Amino acid sequence: MNHVLLFAYLFGAVMTGTVAAGYYLVLRPAEEEEQPHLFAGNNEQSVTQALAETLRTIGLALPGTVKPDQALRKLLIRAGYRSPDAPAVFNGITFATAAFLSLVFGGYMLLAQSSLSGALAPAICGFGLGYMLPGRVLRMRIKSRMRRLEAALPTAMDLLVLSAEAGQALDQSISDAGREIRRPYPDLAEELSAVHLGLRASRSREEVFREFAERNNDPEIRKLANIFIDSDRFGSSLGPTLRTHARYLRIRRRQGAQEAARKITVKLVFPVFFLIFPAVLLVTLGPAAMQIMQSFDALTK
Repeated sequence: MNHVLLFAYLFGAVMTGTVAAGYYLVLRPAEEEEQPHLFAGNNEQSVTQALAETLRTIGLALPGTVKPDQALRKLLIRAGYRSPDAPAVFNGITFATAAFLSLVFGGYMLLAQSSLSGALAPAICGFGLGYMLPGRVLRMRIKSRMRRLEAALPTAMDLLVLSAEAGQALDQSISDAGREIRRPYPDLAEELSAVHLGLRASRSREEVFREFAERNNDPEIRKLANIFIDSDRFGSSLGPTLRTHARYLRIRRRQGAQEAARKITVKLVFPVFFLIFPAVLLVTLGPAAMQIMQSFDALTK
């Protein structure tokens, strides 16, 4: 067995996965913030479109994925992916990740043991891990997006209060609020723009607001949607209600920060006890223990 080749194979696989994850999770979002997607280079767009089309083709070729799963589509919409091809691309990503990890684990064991039977079990485990990994990443992105939406709600409601008290209609207030927060809070701005387009399409206002709540499935978003529905149904004043709700959200966020700060002392118990405390004991009692052992050795001689 060539240990150098085995180490090089494992190092290359880990570095490839790390670089890909770092680019798509860190570098690419930063580049999109600095340079809007509409003005991106044609080469980058062509590569991204080719990759997405390849993954979409793989996803459509899989059995049982011709008809998109509605539950998967809802999860993708809550994560911010509204394209009709998003379920097929996600299925392609799932299969590609499973195949890649299966090849990595199976190839590593094949090089280590030079046995197909010994590489079969790691390949199956890698396939299962790769199959579950995109779903976990998708749920993490949903939670991250929900946190960003909740952080943007107080500012958006303050803008809605100013527009409502200035005498503007609800449709125009939503449009202005979405336009003003587009740069600091693009997720909520996109949702408000979708609501504004739904209202302009002569659809039922209650239906548009309920879709707004269902599309995000966040408690605070649902409360905001219910405020819009009640204001439209009963004709109540929207300004005081939104101002009170924005104040409630800020108080709740402050209380959440205080709660997290109080939990730090409890969470520090485990690293202190399992990591720092053994090191302190080793440094303080180690020399004394060595001297005692040397003294016992001298007595026995």
